[in-house]
Amino acid sequence: MAQAFVTGGSGFIGEVLVRRLIGEGHSVRALVRSEASAAKVSALGAEPVRGELTDAATWQEEVTGSDVVFHLAAETDITASRERHELVSVRGTRAAVDAARHAGVPRFVHCGSEAALLAGPPLVEVDESAPLRPDSEAAYSAAKAAAEKIVLDANAPDFATVSIRPRFVWGPHSILVEGLAAAARAGQFAWIDGGRHTTDVTFVGNAVEGLVLGWRRGRPGQAYFVTDRHRVTLREFLETQFEILGVDLAIPELDGGTAAREIPVPARWFLGQECTLRTDKAAAELGYEPVVSHAAGLEAVRNSVPATRV
Repeated sequence: MAQAFVTGGSGFIGEVLVRRLIGEGHSVRALVRSEASAAKVSALGAEPVRGELTDAATWQEEVTGSDVVFHLAAETDITASRERHELVSVRGTRAAVDAARHAGVPRFVHCGSEAALLAGPPLVEVDESAPLRPDSEAAYSAAKAAAEKIVLDANAPDFATVSIRPRFVWGPHSILVEGLAAAARAGQFAWIDGGRHTTDVTFVGNAVEGLVLGWRRGRPGQAYFVTDRHRVTLREFLETQFEILGVDLAIPELDGGTAAREIPVPARWFLGQECTLRTDKAAAELGYEPVVSHAAGLEAVRNSVPATRV
């Protein structure tokens, strides 16, 4: 069995990853900042390590002995300032890479995103040959691109780095879906051009499958898209999620021109245009296949909602 170190282990994807690693018999240490996060990862069976993500010196000694570092910590608020994205996602990633190299960890797996490629035009049938866009006008996208470049540029014969890129991660207690549901309840969400855009999505268990395969089989220095391989119409997908979460308000519609004036990027790109990604590379090199079907994922979401709400 292996020793894994996880940043972002108390987050939405991180909890599922830690639970899986522990379930497979691996030992896990997870970087935390707060008592609440420490309690959360302890309850999962992992050992919490207190430290500041952006200051590798505060935690890098605890990485010693690890077989792999999974780096999931990042700024997830797309409305945060450029300085905040730079601090957490870019400097935090650089610190995580430095800590892993300092500790002599042989493998580093980064949780990336298709957002790192977004700079305006929609991503349609895109594969991993598409360039990263650290020049994106969206701070979130620029930071995700810069962070992934740090990871892949760090690849070396004694330090294999891999980036796994899920798209629109959903599932029980998804911070993304629940955030959109909260916006809808507050009257701050609208369907852009009807919301009938085709998009790929990734159930959290499938994202974790990709991360684990990235550790075990990923080709050093490479990035991989992982999705549910079940493309959805954004509006239908979210309407189902909203219904499960008890959102029963009428949601307004916004034409593209108005959205361009009123909705900042990258939210306008995420919600207002097609996004379809190819997973051929992950299938061929990682042996990736979704482990949770779309139907099973929806059932898991339903089962996670208190009976008083459904």
